[in-house]
Amino acid sequence: MTAPDAGGPGVGAAGAGAPRRLVVLRHAKSAWPHGVPDHDRPLAPRGLRDAPAAGRALAEAGVRPDLALCSTAVRARRTWELACAEWDAPPPVRFDPRLYGADVPELLDVVRETPDGVGALLLVGHNPGLEELVLALAGEGLGDALDRVRLKFPTSAIAVLTWHGPGWRALAPGAAVLTSATVPRGG
Repeated sequence: MTAPDAGGPGVGAAGAGAPRRLVVLRHAKSAWPHGVPDHDRPLAPRGLRDAPAAGRALAEAGVRPDLALCSTAVRARRTWELACAEWDAPPPVRFDPRLYGADVPELLDVVRETPDGVGALLLVGHNPGLEELVLALAGEGLGDALDRVRLKFPTSAIAVLTWHGPGWRALAPGAAVLTSATVPRGG
């Protein structure tokens, strides 16, 4: 898979407004301990290795979000903590319970609440909602990125969508270009 692409001012769907980037990160591999509620499931050993690798992949690609929105589930919060520990200056984060188990309309509602001054937004959450969101927003993709997401959006997967718009409230299905899709793995 290709490395996450920072996208540039010339990359994105046609439209008025500033270039914006939505970075979608599925939580890392989780464990299934007996008797632990789904919301409280921790990361598995592979997830503990893959989450930092996702953070490194974003940092190496120059993908620097201005704000992160993260599910309140333990596995998503831990993914965020391990990924952002790989950055010199992590962005502010908001933990939003609506992201846990959210479908595309719910995810779009949360994303559309993002302040207009945010140019790059990171969303940390769960499937199937995240995969469906990426496919709904991507009107087109670079290379084979769309095909890879259609095939599978596994744990620790990262999708970078670029679009132009006056603000996040204007983000609509088909408005973005999927500039990259990758699945970083830890050693």
